[in-house]
Amino acid sequence: MLPSSESSTQTVATSAEPTLQERVSDAVRRSAQHLLSLQAPEGYWVGELQADTTLESDYIFYLHVIGEAEPDRIAKLANYIRRYQLPDGGWNIYFDGPSELNATIKAYLALRLAGDSASAPQMIKARQRVHDLGGLERSNSYVRFYLALTGALSWEYVPAIPPELILSPRWFMINIYAMSSWTRAIVVPLMILYALKPRWPLPEAITDEEVHGLFRDPSLPIPAFARDRKVFTWRNFFLIIDRLLKVHEALPWKPLRKLAERAATRWLLTHLEQSDGLGAIFPAMMNAVYALVALGYRPEDPLTRREIGQLARFEIEDEDSIRLQPCLSPIWDTAIAMFSLQEAGIPSDDPALVSATRWLLERQVLTPGDWRTEPHCDGGGWAFEFRNDFYPDVDDTAFVLMSLQGVAYPDASRLQEAKRRGLEWMLGMQNRDGGWGAFDHNNDSRLLTQIPFADHNAMIDPSTADLTARALECLGRCGWSESDPRVKRAVEFVKRDQTPEGAWYGRWGVNYIYGTSGVLRALESLGLREEACCQRAAVWLRANQNSDGGWGETCASYDHPDQKGLGPSTPSQTAWGLIGLLAAGDPEEAAVARAVRYLLDQQQPDGSWPEEAFTGTGFPRVFYLKYHLYRNSFPLYALARYQNLLNGGREAFAVRFASNEEFHGGNGNGRYS
Repeated sequence: MLPSSESSTQTVATSAEPTLQERVSDAVRRSAQHLLSLQAPEGYWVGELQADTTLESDYIFYLHVIGEAEPDRIAKLANYIRRYQLPDGGWNIYFDGPSELNATIKAYLALRLAGDSASAPQMIKARQRVHDLGGLERSNSYVRFYLALTGALSWEYVPAIPPELILSPRWFMINIYAMSSWTRAIVVPLMILYALKPRWPLPEAITDEEVHGLFRDPSLPIPAFARDRKVFTWRNFFLIIDRLLKVHEALPWKPLRKLAERAATRWLLTHLEQSDGLGAIFPAMMNAVYALVALGYRPEDPLTRREIGQLARFEIEDEDSIRLQPCLSPIWDTAIAMFSLQEAGIPSDDPALVSATRWLLERQVLTPGDWRTEPHCDGGGWAFEFRNDFYPDVDDTAFVLMSLQGVAYPDASRLQEAKRRGLEWMLGMQNRDGGWGAFDHNNDSRLLTQIPFADHNAMIDPSTADLTARALECLGRCGWSESDPRVKRAVEFVKRDQTPEGAWYGRWGVNYIYGTSGVLRALESLGLREEACCQRAAVWLRANQNSDGGWGETCASYDHPDQKGLGPSTPSQTAWGLIGLLAAGDPEEAAVARAVRYLLDQQQPDGSWPEEAFTGTGFPRVFYLKYHLYRNSFPLYALARYQNLLNGGREAFAVRFASNEEFHGGNGNGRYS
């Protein structure tokens, strides 16, 4: 049992070489104390959320638009971008990844805005790399959109995003609520910009000719996007619609335009309330500021100033650089930290857990949001960020519910009601296929993925194995049985989703190691660890364990599934692999011992682990994340879980949670009264 966070222990030195179990015990203690030291006074945990340099590149342009491009600030942003230029002249979108076209175009233009000469060696290399990667003609819709706002690129190159789209009723196959929540928040401000077409010119030193020089062959006519070779495809259909919309755009009379602009503006202003910026995510928030400025709100207007201030919270400033986070992750980080500390044995009434619980209870979202496209449930979920009331999500809600189960909170009735409402909301978000998505209900119209501006690869929010697993694990830990119809449907979904090799795809973490570990944990919590699918998954994990005992997988596995489970070992992914094996196998098997030794050998004196790789996922194949607390929270949980299993804690969890009768009002059958 780990001592309270208010107490301390001293390691007694011995002359004998410590056993593996003694090393594990010491590692768990040091890791837990390190994690406790990172808790904020208010009770939450939040680690840095790192992304690629596209954020800094976009931010330089944004600061020029709002008139806040102070030289020192721009110089620090540019320093950070330069730091990540690759030897071939390009920029990548994840650690050790190859150069990526859109990131390289954005970095080139940002450095030009920062004052780098077009003839500087690093800029010549960057320009050549853009050409090598296919040129501006192969860039995505959002690169083109921002260039059109400068006037350097014709709107003909930009997919149409007409504001009239917001008038589509919800029963129509194409409407904003058929899109994923993050796409909706990004696109609605773009509708306003597409309608108003403001022009924020680049400095005179950056000519239109220079921008057009980023085309690989500027002499050729460039379509908005290339068509499929097959004539009759949905992509080609939507490209034809795109052309028709542009013809409509050129007409002097658009009967629904003013109505649509008002509806889009009303949606935007409404969604700026009850949140720390639109969607509380970088691209939506930046687009919202652009839209406000285009609508006539000056940067010093209180509303615009508030949104500018929210975006500025994402800045992390060092002595010589500024970097941006895509959003903040306090609820997610707090739930994982609490969950890991409980497995490590921290007392259920420890002040750290009590204060974290109080903080989480204050942030439960009880009001309706965009997820409520039909009255299938009331509010009760948790969001990812400090405040984002329109967008609670299943993953955070499930992890919060699991983290609250082991806490002895002084106001037991309030805690019980919060858990009841959270569970009801999560159950109400189950999709018709038996699985769960993240933010939306039955948001699975794959037709929308063929729309030209859907090239960020996140147009919809369908059920995924990793999110379904999280919900199942939560239900299992709350005493639900596999015989419950909702649980049975979800289990059938994850079984269908297993790959032939035995792994599961990870939508929100990199990648198959993450997905496989999550499903194994879920099925263990339901008493299904002996199922054939679990044993096949365990075989796959063992086969992909590295020679050093760890597991690793790069973001390349999203583009190349043949690379699933392959990559240099990392602490977070090793923890996931170890957790998966412990859920499906024997804690005394050799593969487990090798993984444990890897984590022990990698741990630093202060109890933390080093990790450079990106092991989180925003949009697969497009945008990846590095959660700085993953490398600490998950190894702690894995080692503590291993220790508890060896000590006889062979049930689904080592810490005894609330009873089924207490949670479900006494009927004991996995249903709330």
